[in-house]
Amino acid sequence: MKKLLLALGMTAAATLAPLSQAATYDIDTKGAHAFVQFKIKHLGYSWLLGRFNTFDGQFEYDASAPEKSAIKVNIETASIDSNHAERDKHLKGSDFLNVSKFPTSSFKSTGFKSTGEGEGIISGDFTLHGVTKNISFPVTLVGEGKDPWGGYRAGFEGKTTLKLSDYGITYNLGPASTHVEIELHVEGIRQ
Repeated sequence: MKKLLLALGMTAAATLAPLSQAATYDIDTKGAHAFVQFKIKHLGYSWLLGRFNTFDGQFEYDASAPEKSAIKVNIETASIDSNHAERDKHLKGSDFLNVSKFPTSSFKSTGFKSTGEGEGIISGDFTLHGVTKNISFPVTLVGEGKDPWGGYRAGFEGKTTLKLSDYGITYNLGPASTHVEIELHVEGIRQ
């Protein structure tokens, strides 16, 4: 009888374990269903928009246990694209990203706090220009479900504002251009 109860207990534990673990998703950069974009004021007169074309990462998500959510993103800084080759050359140089010295930027979450269904605040370590700081920003579930190819996908968006001088970028663009807005739009394919 003890063996039967032990076997039933082990079977139940094995059956329930996957329900309490967050699923891992690969960010779909191959299908171009993910974007890291930025926005900064140009002299206070207009907005300069751009993106990073090369990045990768993974996230973990389980709607029944959102506190287990996590994400890691690596960005190749030389892939910056502001739709202007000469400006991009300047942005890659020592005045801004200094891509030869700091070829990558990254974000690795350290915690997630749910603020409602499909919404929360993610915290983590963001590294840019060789400086790592802990930041927090809101994220929203865009949607999740089966895709036409037999897989399962989930997508999120998040947005934060960074002070450039906090990351050692002190080039003077004027008082209206001291901060940059970063947007992360990711669609992941469940492993």
